Order: sequence, then C-alpha cells, then structure tokens
Amino acid sequence: MIERPAAAADPQAAVVVCLDFGDDNYEESVEEVVRLVESAGVKRHRVIKGRRARPDPKFYAGSGKVQEIARAAEEIGAMYVVFNHALSPAQERNVEREIARRVMDRTELILEIFAQRAQTNEGKLQVELAQLEHHATRLVRGWTHLERQRGGLGKTGGPGETQLELDRRYIANRVRVLKKKLDTLKKQRTVQRRARARGEVLSVSIVGYTNAGKSTLFNTLTRARAYEADQLFATLDTTTRRLWIPQAGNVVISDTVGFIRELPHGLVAAFRATLEETVHADLLLHVVDASSAVREEQAQAVHAVLAEIPAGEAPRILVWNKIDAAAMEPRIERDQYGRISRVFVSARTGAGIGLLREAIAEFAKARATDRGPSALPAHTH
Repeated sequence: MIERPAAAADPQAAVVVCLDFGDDNYEESVEEVVRLVESAGVKRHRVIKGRRARPDPKFYAGSGKVQEIARAAEEIGAMYVVFNHALSPAQERNVEREIARRVMDRTELILEIFAQRAQTNEGKLQVELAQLEHHATRLVRGWTHLERQRGGLGKTGGPGETQLELDRRYIANRVRVLKKKLDTLKKQRTVQRRARARGEVLSVSIVGYTNAGKSTLFNTLTRARAYEADQLFATLDTTTRRLWIPQAGNVVISDTVGFIRELPHGLVAAFRATLEETVHADLLLHVVDASSAVREEQAQAVHAVLAEIPAGEAPRILVWNKIDAAAMEPRIERDQYGRISRVFVSARTGAGIGLLREAIAEFAKARATDRGPSALPAHTH
C-alpha cells in the first residue's frame, strides 16, 4: 500500500538516531531506544548522537547529520534508520529521499513491536487500527505510485482517481471495519465485567512501565504461565486469572500491556478497550523497577497514561519490584492515614510476595467495610 525506496541491506541492522535537546535523562533515553530496536529484532546497530537547540524543520537532524547517518547506514548495511523522536511526515519523507533507507520514528518503531507481539485476535485488531491511523498521516509521500492516475471500477477506483485517494479510501474503510469489530468485543467484555461485579469479586489490574516485571509478578501471584522475558513489551495482550486470598476471597487479577515514555497517542486510543480492565479495576498494582536509576520518571510516565485512559483516580498500591537487584529488604510502607501505600518485593525470588497478598487482603477488607470513597488514595508516590 505504501511503497518505500528499496535498498540491498540487512533487515536486522539499523542506525539509531538520538539527538540531545537538553534532556536531563538523555543517556537513559538512548539506552531505552536501543532496547526497543533490539526488541523489534535488530541484531546489529549503530547509534548516531548529536546535540541541537531545536529540530531542523526539513530533516529534523540537520543536513550534515543526515549525511553522517547515510554513511553509517552504508557501512553497516542497515535497512532501517530509527529516530528516537517524533518526526513529521515531511521530515520522514525528506530523510528517506536523502539516504534511500526506510526511516522510522519512535512512534512507528513502537507500533512495529506491537504488531510483532500481538497474539490474540483483539490485540491484532488494535495494532492494525493504530498502524492505519498512523499511516493515514503519512499519505503525503511523493512516491511514483502516488503520482499515477488510475481508471476503472471497484477496487481500481473511479475515472481519474489517484492512488493517493485510493489509499485514503482503503484506510478509511478498514478503520471503520476495525472499530466496529473492537466495539463488539468491548460490549462482550462489559457483560463479563458486570457478571463479576454482581458476584462481588475484587478486580485487580497490574500496571507499570514496560520491563518493570509485571508479568513475572503476575505469574508469581497466580502461578500462571504468562510469557515473560527481559525485553521491552514482552507481552501485549491482557491476561486474567482468578486468585484466592484469605480475608479477600476470590480476586480477579489482570496483567496489562506495559507503558513507556511518549507512548503513541494512537496506540493508547487503539488499546483503550483492553485498558478498560484498568479503568474499571477496584485496585491497581503499579509495579516500579526499584533497581532503575530513572524509576521516578518511569512512574510519572505511567501516571500520564493512566490519566489519559482515564484511570488517574483509581486506587493503587505502588509495588517496588526487583528489590534483589536494588539491595533492598521486603517491607510495607503506610501513608499518614495508616493505609498501605507501598510494598517492596522481588517477583523473581518471591521475597515480599506474602506482604503484597496481605496488602490486597487489607484493601479488600476496607472496601467491604466502606463502599463509599476508595480505601486507598489515587496518587501515592
């Protein structure tokens, strides 16, 4: 549908462009995008850094830097050039024309990873919707096939209809179909959620920054076998299991997709149906990587996405995970009202998991006692 320049290059090699505009967490951002491209299947890469006061209007990186990128791509035989930034359609097109390589910005990279990882039918529909809506903004490309006039009937378009118009019409039609299918799945989930509510089953959702250890925690709590790996966005599709906790009874726990800084808005919108499990949860377990040097920034990124869903006011407990790597001891912290606000655990070793179960039971007991305002504050840091 959308053509790009062909290049005899290695599809597992990429040049990664990271420009510093004065970001305090620049080096951590570089490490993160490298992990992202590796998660997308890149085996060889070269990082091109640079410092600018502001993006270049035409190439984002500036003409001299673009030539440096082109040389690096030639040297390592890279098929892709990945910018750790959001490029405009014109900037992306200009750089592609200059270096004859496929250019992906941060949004497109994350969408590509999601497309590779989606397993369920709903997950695949959501990713396709996000990709189509992203590509719709890119249909200003000046490739040869977009300049030809097409004639004929049906799929070939009406008399004088350009390929660009065909592409736009195809995307608009497909988006309508996908939204209809996702709306049907949303209604089915609403019925299931109401059934759980009638049974007064406590609903708990695990949220957190990608690679914070959410799936490992989910498996440790429920003894499930959800896929887990030391990579970004190891799992996408929501997994739900029942768990029996003394004093809390049956608890339904859901493991959701991980969040990340600058998560594409279109992706949040596409996954809104799945993330509604988070919106309607009685309690959120916000998992934080205690061993990360940028854990506070990662936690803020999660707060931002929760507010966008919106689930910003949902009661939550902070779960500081990976305490074995951070040389911390398992413990519980309480706020000024005596309510549990933070639990320190290691999902990998099991340290502190008993404390987390106690925290869930305490929340359930408080909720049963008081059906009014939530038993926990929405924002605990």
